[in-house]
Order: sequence, then structure tokens, then C-alpha cells
Amino acid sequence: MFGFGNRKPIREIMPAELHDMIVAGTAIVVDVREPGEFQGGHVPGAINLPLSRFDPGQLPQAEGKKIVLNCAAGMRSAKALKMCGDLPVDTHLRGGMGMWLRTGLPVERG
Repeated sequence: MFGFGNRKPIREIMPAELHDMIVAGTAIVVDVREPGEFQGGHVPGAINLPLSRFDPGQLPQAEGKKIVLNCAAGMRSAKALKMCGDLPVDTHLRGGMGMWLRTGLPVERG
């Protein structure tokens, strides 16, 4: 009646799936960690839009790609997804950079 329960579902993907999407050119990764965390290591090609000043209007144009949000462990990216409202953004990296690193996938620094 008041919109409760009308939230869009949040989709979690595993690091290997995100890596495959990046290689295929079908994903844009948006990292919502703070700049210092991002510079210390991030998913290659990721864009940094920190949660502390996150504005869904600043998300890049997807142009047929899936926007995937990422953070350190998955909490901040889930919070950012909720902030996206009606935008077609519903996916984040399960376990965040912690799981990405444990999987041994490539990391970009700087």
C-alpha cells in the first residue's frame, strides 16, 4: 500500500563472473570505496564514486553494459544500490574487493 516491499531485488555476482563480464566488455565497475582505498587497489578499469558523496546521477552511461557496484566487502555497494532508486542498476560484487583479492584476480593500483 505504501510501497513497502516494492524494492527491486539486488543481484550479487561472484568475482569470476564479473571478471568474465569485464573481459567480454559487458560490465562497467563502479567502486564506492573512498579514494584512498580505491588507489590502494581496485578492479581493473573501475570508476571511483565514493559512497560518502554518492550521487546516482553521476553514474556513467551504461550503453548496453551492466553497471556493477563494488566496495570492500559488499555492504557499501548494497547501500549504494538502494540509493539508485528506479535506475536500472541492480548488481554488486558479492564480498567486494576482499573476495576479489582472495580469488586471485588482477588488481589495478593508483
